[in-house]
Amino acid sequence: MDVQRGQWSSRMGFIFAAAGSAIGLGNIWRFPYVVGENGGAAFVLLYVVFVVVIGLPYMFAELALGRSVQRNPVGSIEAIVPGSWWKWVGFLGVLTGVGILSFYGVVAGWTVGYIFKMAMGNFTDFTSFIANPWPVLGLFALFIFITASIVYGGVEGGIERWSKILMPVLLVLLLGLIIYANTLDGASRGLTFYLKPDFSKINGSIALQALGQAFFSLSLGMGLMITYGSYLSKEENIITSGIYIGLFDTAIAIMAGLIIFPALFAMGESPTAGPALVFVVLPKLFANMPGGVLIGVLFFILLSIAALTSTISLLEVPVAYLVDEFKFPRKKIVWPAALFTFIIGIPSALSQGAVDFFTNLGWLPRALSAPDVLSHMSFLWGTFSLAFGALMLSIFVGWVWGTDKASNEIVQGSPFFIKTKFIWAFMIRYFIPVVIFILLLNIFGLF
Repeated sequence: MDVQRGQWSSRMGFIFAAAGSAIGLGNIWRFPYVVGENGGAAFVLLYVVFVVVIGLPYMFAELALGRSVQRNPVGSIEAIVPGSWWKWVGFLGVLTGVGILSFYGVVAGWTVGYIFKMAMGNFTDFTSFIANPWPVLGLFALFIFITASIVYGGVEGGIERWSKILMPVLLVLLLGLIIYANTLDGASRGLTFYLKPDFSKINGSIALQALGQAFFSLSLGMGLMITYGSYLSKEENIITSGIYIGLFDTAIAIMAGLIIFPALFAMGESPTAGPALVFVVLPKLFANMPGGVLIGVLFFILLSIAALTSTISLLEVPVAYLVDEFKFPRKKIVWPAALFTFIIGIPSALSQGAVDFFTNLGWLPRALSAPDVLSHMSFLWGTFSLAFGALMLSIFVGWVWGTDKASNEIVQGSPFFIKTKFIWAFMIRYFIPVVIFILLLNIFGLF
């Protein structure tokens, strides 16, 4: 293996890095508001079921594919079926990583800005904040710079080292905020909403929303786990590592809800506030809390750390592709890749009121996306491309590479898997592609 690629030095380093890639704004920003809009505890239960039944078996497939030839998404597919069109599925994964990072970094920049807003006691004015071009662009550039600096350090010295630091810090901050939120008067009503299922609220739409949240929160469908799997040794246990990743990811999402819903109900706010929940509703809550300035600062530090563990992995996907396929030295290609991502993210940064053209682009139907560029990018790369990429990769693993070869790769380091490989083969060949296909149809409002 090319020494430039690097390798994880320990299982825990890999698990922290891969879990960090899955844990991000989707867990702490998106998960609570989707739960709030979809009836609370019944949605949470469905989400957990889908993580176990759909997310983990598919994750094993991506990790095995990457480790089998120790290449990026494009290189892995090219090594298995040289010269075929399937390599474009891998290339779609690389493009998806860049596309998601280009708008994700903008939102991540907002979280850093809110650390300072909370510190100054400025709990309002989200709309004017994101419409001010220079602070937003500056914060976006800062976040991409920090991300690139860590990826520059490589797999062991950069990604693994910082993931080992950032993940425990994230957990400590979450635990502290959970304890505080649940000491507020009225917090018990929030816990009831969040943890006591009302099964009468479950319908087909909510089930599909839960499936989508489970799938996308695990960073699947864009080749990221193929890339991280390519840094694994053959002795690594893919099954137990994947379970740990899913466990960390799901736990962080559940813990975020244990902060937000007790606080919301304690302050008499509605759980159905939607995407504005974190940046509009929660600062109002902090303003009315004893010690709210400190709590607000801690919360947005937590959100920034969660975002950073994801942006690191998003940048690693194109960097690994360029190192593998074009033999560029990592330290020379990281900065051009980061700069390119920043440039294509500028329209998203300016689409929240700063520039009217980007704010009201409206190229996609309203049913699919709001008119601004950031929402367009979120739909194209963070929803459609992920789902389509996952559908194609599951077909590739199940029918082109073959479940026998994939199973043999997983069995290395996971010998007990041989007893259940037939169940996994059925899941990856039939069940998972059908479910993802239904999810794709639902994107276009067919259900």
